[in-house]
Amino acid sequence: MSSSTLLSRRDLAFLLHDWLDVDRLTERPRYAEHSRETFDAVLDLAAQVAAERFAPHNRAADASEPTFDGQRIRTIPQVKAALDAYARTGLLAATMDESVGGMQLPHAVAAACSAWFQAANVATAAYPFLTLGNANLLLAHGSAEQIATWVRPMVQGRFFGTMCLSEPQAGSSLADITTRAEPQDDGTYRLTGTKMWISGGEHDLAENIVHLVLARIPGGPPGVKGISLFIVPKVLLDDDGALGPRNDVVLVGLNHKLGYRGTTNTLLNFGEGVHRPYGRAGAVGYLVGEPHQGLAQMFHMMNEARIGVGAGATALGYTAYLKSLAYARQRPQGRPVADKDPTAPQVPIVAHADVRRMLLAQKSYVEGALALILYCGRLLDEEKTAPAEADRNRAHLLLDLLTPIAKSWPSQWCLAANDLAIQVHGGSGYTRDCDVEQHWRDNRLNPIHEGTHGIQALDLLGRKVTMRDGAGLELLLETIRATVTRAWKTDGEAAELAGRLGAAVERIAVVTRRLHGAGDPEVTLANASLYLEAVGHVVIAWMWLEQLLAVEALGSPDGPDADFLAGKRQAARYFFRHELPRTGPQFDLLESLDRTTLDTRDAWF
Repeated sequence: MSSSTLLSRRDLAFLLHDWLDVDRLTERPRYAEHSRETFDAVLDLAAQVAAERFAPHNRAADASEPTFDGQRIRTIPQVKAALDAYARTGLLAATMDESVGGMQLPHAVAAACSAWFQAANVATAAYPFLTLGNANLLLAHGSAEQIATWVRPMVQGRFFGTMCLSEPQAGSSLADITTRAEPQDDGTYRLTGTKMWISGGEHDLAENIVHLVLARIPGGPPGVKGISLFIVPKVLLDDDGALGPRNDVVLVGLNHKLGYRGTTNTLLNFGEGVHRPYGRAGAVGYLVGEPHQGLAQMFHMMNEARIGVGAGATALGYTAYLKSLAYARQRPQGRPVADKDPTAPQVPIVAHADVRRMLLAQKSYVEGALALILYCGRLLDEEKTAPAEADRNRAHLLLDLLTPIAKSWPSQWCLAANDLAIQVHGGSGYTRDCDVEQHWRDNRLNPIHEGTHGIQALDLLGRKVTMRDGAGLELLLETIRATVTRAWKTDGEAAELAGRLGAAVERIAVVTRRLHGAGDPEVTLANASLYLEAVGHVVIAWMWLEQLLAVEALGSPDGPDADFLAGKRQAARYFFRHELPRTGPQFDLLESLDRTTLDTRDAWF
């Protein structure tokens, strides 16, 4: 397999085939037309298009971000050329039904394909991935007419999609949104309001933009129970599906971010009256599903997007790791500690123990995170296609609990990997001429994207571990314990590490009971972010023990695979020796029901 500084093709093959055994999915009717050969072919296609069409303009899109002249947005031409090439691959419909033009690929394979584009150019990749989430929501909740009208052009790459949730006065507090949707005699709605932080909200890259907008129908319940979901296209369609009049959706301005500069990020006004479709002000919208069900429907896209954010963070961490590894192997500097001869030749910096420490840390973070993302894809495949209903329900429950971890752990620790990649490069890593500087800036958005780290923590500790009387958490702990038991039965190193993971799993059970037994929800949730970090580290240790078991099952092959598998072993050792021990003091603090942050008064700052 060819080498790349985007992702490791060998690692993807190991995770998908040697560990997750995606080939067995072809025994199921949905995937019966596929084989390992078709999976590998589509992965190779993704790698090729990402390298040839996305990666070359990554820096150019960052340096020449989209501009708005008051009339239209302009992007560099390479962005549209890349998106057109992506559309031709058919990957926008990778997991969708054949009936809508889909490939019916397993979600785990599709996630691996997506990672190539996110590693190559996360800003350009954002446009099709937002579109994919939009289309999947409509496939789940839209009418047959809405699917035919809006999903098919998105699958073809002619229309792109967005999600419009936040408003300037509300931020992440969706209970406080004020955008209104007035019902009309013809069954449509007219929307008025403002939406903020809308990625891909305006651009010159597609024929149309399909906005999915949360708004309130007058007379509905207050709070989140009164939110409905609407399709609000940039351009309305005639009866025959041709582009018609411009809808009353107006770009107010672009937000200029630290990273992700190639993705337009917008403030949009709906119903301002600049455009008057059919002679009247107000943005024409079409209700999705039933009134007042909008938030539940939007969570279909948000949960997909949250795992997608974790995947993007992983890809950015992974490519920066590979680039810092390549740099460390070719950059000569210094001599071994034991060599006192100043005339001896310098050694590559990878020979220095502290550089190897930074590389091992990166490797343990990014390869552990990639395993989690692909595992979540495999769970989605089980949820959709497992023959037994009990197995489908189990996969759904486990995926639901893992979603905040899959979003936030990579966003925190693959960003830390980016930081280490800069450090490996030294001063050059801190310059705009070095890719790793941009990767760090791009990745810094991901702890905020689709719900901040704190919001994910509240979701995990406040909702997910208590749902169905704790069934989700118990399922996670049982699943990890099953891995521990398998590892104990081996004669290899996995048996030693299993004991450490088993102890950490029991700490999760004890600490969670202690937190929810506090009798005061404020005390319970005061340290939710610490809980998310500690549980996330245990989950990644589980991912590493799973990988180590897969390595041991392969035996001791000769050739390049010997080094690859030895590297897996060493990264697992590193995570268990250097990272998992972090959770001990964290669990101690959580178990103490610490009130330091809760009792701090505003005036003390």
